[in-house]
Amino acid sequence: MRRPPLLPLAIAALVAVPALAQTTRPADEQALARAIYKEFIEIPSGFTTGSTTPVAQAAAARLKAAGFPDADIHVDGASPKKLNLVVRYHGSGARKPLLLVAHTDVVEAKREDWSMDPFTLNEKDGYFYGRGTGDDKAQAAVWIANLIQYKKEGFTPDRDIIVALTADEEGGGPFNGVDWLLKNHRDWIDAEYALNEGGWGESVNGKQIANDLQVSEKWVLSLRLEVRNKGGHSSLPTTDNAIYHLAGALDRLSRFGFPLKTNEVTAAYFKQIARTESGALRADLEQVAAGSQAAMQRVAKGSVSWNATLRTTCIPTMLEGGHALNALPQLAAATVNCRVLPEDGEKYVVDAIRKIVADSEVTVTVMGKPEAGPASPLRPDVVQAVTGATKQLWPNALTIPIMVMGATDGRALRAAGIPTYGVQGFFFDRDDIRFHGRDERMRVRSFYEGQAFLYDLVKRLSRVTPAS
Repeated sequence: MRRPPLLPLAIAALVAVPALAQTTRPADEQALARAIYKEFIEIPSGFTTGSTTPVAQAAAARLKAAGFPDADIHVDGASPKKLNLVVRYHGSGARKPLLLVAHTDVVEAKREDWSMDPFTLNEKDGYFYGRGTGDDKAQAAVWIANLIQYKKEGFTPDRDIIVALTADEEGGGPFNGVDWLLKNHRDWIDAEYALNEGGWGESVNGKQIANDLQVSEKWVLSLRLEVRNKGGHSSLPTTDNAIYHLAGALDRLSRFGFPLKTNEVTAAYFKQIARTESGALRADLEQVAAGSQAAMQRVAKGSVSWNATLRTTCIPTMLEGGHALNALPQLAAATVNCRVLPEDGEKYVVDAIRKIVADSEVTVTVMGKPEAGPASPLRPDVVQAVTGATKQLWPNALTIPIMVMGATDGRALRAAGIPTYGVQGFFFDRDDIRFHGRDERMRVRSFYEGQAFLYDLVKRLSRVTPAS
């Protein structure tokens, strides 16, 4: 994997911007962004049970009402329920296009699991609640609202600006929108580089400390642990029970941890995030960046997020087993979801899991066709623009390169030769990120500040001489 040079970021991160800009857009622009946000959130586009098509159609209707010609709007995809939206805003053509990506599918959410309806945009106590408020309908709504505003202003960028709202990022598979577009309509989204999810703002005790710039990511490897057994009548129990075998394997997995380590991106992250801390924690973070195993152990123990940044992880996410209340199980199985460091290979991870399982009755098989992706180079123009836009809104926040612990559509774009940068400007409490979980939420203030940040950032990246 090609490693991005870090020197330009280290220089750009020190750039000071003297004037503090307005932290939000005017009220009418906020109202439009909120209305689109609400519309998107209230369309149940769950990966399994929902459809992204109504979201794509809603976005297309907004764009057409704003004067975008039909010829510049495409609603298409791999399945009638899994359509994508691609819209092009024409510039002077002096440079290759800029691609703005957000996915419109969400992880499933059940009403009985939430304290409110997950598919209603609830505003309460300074937060927006709802499935997709953070992952990823906020960015989808802002891309559309800001594009409409650029057209309203008559802004002429020096490159085309393309927005792609895509399907099935959460589960991938045959209907993944980015994969489908790359295969069938590369010309619709071909760009010099892309902006996407994957990098967000980190807040601690309400203080914005870092606006992360994602340049690499873990890759996803899903494994199936399976035990098959002859079964029998439950009145004649035996220790040779499929559930026992599986439970033992999962117990051993729960006590296993892959080695802790840094790579070039994560070492740079820890070196810079140390500047936001003090005392023993600051010293530990600095030592992590320098490769200290003892410091890594302490940091990983104290933070779920930092633990996941420092190692490959594998965790069971789904269980199945048994076929009758009064029968011994003939099948017990678990899905184990691994988030793998870019430098770790499939064979290494699978061999490690088989060794930990340590039971010939438990088979371990790879699900699907996992693929890792390269990192994006730290382009000086991108880093400068992100740093400048960040300093305008949050003067004390650092711009820091990160490897995101999850996975995004950036992997496929990077593999296809379109460098992709995860950056949003939406700040979340480091210890309260609820993506994929119950009562997902985003601060109201953070949504509007992110709108302003992305509005400014895209303009900086779409002028011959970007503002600094």
